Amino acid sequence: MAVRRVVPNIRSEAAEESREFYGLLGFEEVMNHGWIMTLAPPSAPAAQVSFMAADRTAPVTPDMSIEVDDVDAAYEVMRGSGAEIVHPLQDEEWGVRRFFVRDPNGRVVNVLGHL
Repeated sequence: MAVRRVVPNIRSEAAEESREFYGLLGFEEVMNHGWIMTLAPPSAPAAQVSFMAADRTAPVTPDMSIEVDDVDAAYEVMRGSGAEIVHPLQDEEWGVRRFFVRDPNGRVVNVLGHL
């Protein structure tokens, strides 16, 4: 299993203001589903930050997202370790397969792979 990218998720009700602020630093909108918006600079598209009001299909808003090349393997590793699974492994309509796990600091991590 390999990590493809790590994205901080900032809980926010100020998506428009965030887009404008981070735009001053060279970020552009690369995804917007209404409840989550992701920004990235064109010069480094994997350097991303997301802003979300609330997660649409999960009980909590994750603190960060980690994209891996094999989300099923990551799920089995986390389950086998005894880590708390906050949201079960499932396919989402926007083209990702994901689960949430709580890290030792109490942070919720969205582990995902694209379908």
